[in-house]
Amino acid sequence: MVINGEKFLKMCSSAANALENNQEDINNLNVFPVPDGDTGINMSLTMKPAREISPKSDSLAECASAVASGVLRAARGNSGAILSLFFRGMSKAFAGHDTADAQEIAEGFKSGTAEAYRAVSKPTEGTILTVMRETAEYAEAEWKNYVGKPAEFFEVLVSSAKVTLTKTPDMLPLLKEAGVVDAGGQGFVTMLEGMLASLNGQDVQSTSAGAPAKTKAAADFSEFDGESINFAYCTECIVGKSDKFRGEGKADKLRTTIAPWGDSMVFIDDEEIIKLHIHTNDPGKVLSTALKYGALETVKVENMKIQHSNLADTSDEGEPRVRVNKKYGFVAVCLGEGITDTFRELGVNEIVSGGQTMNPSTEDILNAVRKTEAEYVFVLPNNKNIIMVASQAAEMLEGSGQSVIVLPTKSVPQGMSAMLNFDPDATPEYNEKIMKSAISKVHTISMTRAVREVKLGGHLIRKDEFLGLLEGKIEKSGKRRDDILLSILGKFNDAEFVTVFYGAAVSDADAEAVFAKMQALLPAAEMNLIPGGQPLYDFVISVE
Repeated sequence: MVINGEKFLKMCSSAANALENNQEDINNLNVFPVPDGDTGINMSLTMKPAREISPKSDSLAECASAVASGVLRAARGNSGAILSLFFRGMSKAFAGHDTADAQEIAEGFKSGTAEAYRAVSKPTEGTILTVMRETAEYAEAEWKNYVGKPAEFFEVLVSSAKVTLTKTPDMLPLLKEAGVVDAGGQGFVTMLEGMLASLNGQDVQSTSAGAPAKTKAAADFSEFDGESINFAYCTECIVGKSDKFRGEGKADKLRTTIAPWGDSMVFIDDEEIIKLHIHTNDPGKVLSTALKYGALETVKVENMKIQHSNLADTSDEGEPRVRVNKKYGFVAVCLGEGITDTFRELGVNEIVSGGQTMNPSTEDILNAVRKTEAEYVFVLPNNKNIIMVASQAAEMLEGSGQSVIVLPTKSVPQGMSAMLNFDPDATPEYNEKIMKSAISKVHTISMTRAVREVKLGGHLIRKDEFLGLLEGKIEKSGKRRDDILLSILGKFNDAEFVTVFYGAAVSDADAEAVFAKMQALLPAAEMNLIPGGQPLYDFVISVE
């Protein structure tokens, strides 16, 4: 018996189902200092593409390459990135092979582990990497005893991985303190168990229709100090390489540049893309540097201090404690240090990191609302795609002692206008009315780039062209950013107030030059220029 391409795909699909079925249990194992809280979800979503691959041939090499490509682009979080690298390395080992026996499996584990280690600047013992490495070492030592018996070989590898997993608390004191094994390591074992089940003809089926039972011990965050988190923002992105940097290993300078800016870095330098993950205090700086190597395809930024505080603030039953000690509170969804600071200055209590392409979950909104400790909480989604999620959070908090009022803000400028019109001495009903009225009077102009070529309304928009948006809809596109901005802004000759937030990829000098042109265009308007620090959008402009 050997493993061919079709069998390998079935193994990977079974592994994806195993991760999906157990993602909640894996999530519950997450522990400080990397409280992402979603290791199971990240690993499950990373493996999800493996279920959707149709084999073009029975070649192991081709099928393994397809899996590696799929999971690399789908990878989320530190654990997901490491898992995707394991399959990338395994694919390299399988190159040129139509089938795999024990020796090829051992080489796959060795190559996969090496690939994962290369991407992590400071590997920590007691994590998924340790489980991978010791399993690969066992495979290299034992494969000769299992030639012609890949299923039996895989079974002893799973047993070896389980043994290493049980030792992770002894390697990482935080795990022992929380009374759990490493979440990423558990995910890796779960993935291997799914592959083994398929090898034995018992493919794992998805049970996603029902919520998985919480059977494993969960990490206890109550004794951890969130202030001990040195780098607050978990930052990750995929960069589609520009022509200059295409090819594997062409972006090493980016790796060395950003490495001193944080920790827990995972860096994948592939032929067509760069995928990076880092914990940092300046996500805007990381993202703007990454932009020099190509276009940002996806971005995710999460505040780990807020995550840790939310995880720690639970009752013995696991339900978040809802405390109310003031009348009004505010939650805003936004991204960018300057924009965040402005919302704070306007009175917003809690910031949920997110926006376009980085939509937060219902749980993110729930946690932020609870942290305000207010009786009436106004939520500013600041994006049309987040309003529904915020409304769901409001419904879930009915009867909790907190009343949530979701204002239908579709942009950051609308959210700021709402805050400027809040009256602390008025009733919640009156404030809702006047804040909604303020929202209706704000116009939002934004500038970004096209991530792909598309034809809209008979007009061809090419990839990487500048896109000028008005109220979230494409107004103009082309290669001359400033001309597009000024053309849209020129529609508002009677504007009284204009606030310009410039993004992480725009230099101070460049922003000031563009701002001067805007002032010349609208000399009667009161104008302000603020470094927003937002990724993806060079400019976000409020016009009233």
